Amino acid sequence: MSKGLFISATGTDVGKTYVTALIVKKMCQAGFNAGYYKAALSGADCIADSDAGFVNKIAQIGQEEKSMLSYLYKNAVSPHLAAKIEGNPVEKDVVISDYKKVQAKYNYVTVEGSGGIICPIRYDDKAKYFLEDIIKWLNLPVLLIADAGLGTINSVVLTHEYMQHHGLKLQGIILNNYTGTVMQDDNIKMIEEMTGKKVLAKVAPNDTDIDIDVEILRRLYE
Repeated sequence: MSKGLFISATGTDVGKTYVTALIVKKMCQAGFNAGYYKAALSGADCIADSDAGFVNKIAQIGQEEKSMLSYLYKNAVSPHLAAKIEGNPVEKDVVISDYKKVQAKYNYVTVEGSGGIICPIRYDDKAKYFLEDIIKWLNLPVLLIADAGLGTINSVVLTHEYMQHHGLKLQGIILNNYTGTVMQDDNIKMIEEMTGKKVLAKVAPNDTDIDIDVEILRRLYE
C-alpha cells in the first residue's frame, strides 16, 4: 500500500522545494519507489520550470510531468489569488483523484505544499480552501521545513501550535540554510524544547544530500 508525507514550511522562500527534492532523491537512491505530487503551484509558465520540475530534475525520478501537479498558475502569488486572476480554481475532487493516481504508481509519495500552513488555496463564493484542507483530504502527516536563522523559533512554534489546534500531525522539523552558528544551534535546542518535536536534519547551503538515516525518513511516511 502506498504511503505519503506532506512537506510544509513556516513560510515562503525557506527552501521547502529544495529540501523536498533532497528527500525524494534520498528515497530513490535507497531503492524505494518514490514519487512526487503538488496540488497547486504558482509563478511558473510550465511544469519543467516549476517546483515540480526542479524536484523531478534533482531527484532524477523521471516522473511524468503532468502527474506531478494538478494546478499551475503563471502569476507568482498565492494560489487563491492566482486563480482569481487566471481562472481554474482548485477543486477538491481533482486534487484527491490526482493524488490517488500518483499513489497507484509509487509506494512513497512526497506531497509538497504551497507557502505556509495557512496559505489560501481557493477563496471565492463557491469554496474556501487552505493548505491544511489539502493535508486533511489526503490524510497525511506533515514534515515542517524552516530556516535555521533568526526568527525561526517564533515561526516554528506558532506553526506547531496552529497544527495542534487544527488536528494536523507533525512528524518533525528540518532546518534549511544551516551553517553551524551558536545561534542556529540554540534555535534547534529551543525549538525541540518548546514543541516537543525533533529537528530531524540540518541542510547546509548547496547540500546535495540530506543527512538523515533513510530508515528514519521512510518511517515518516504513513
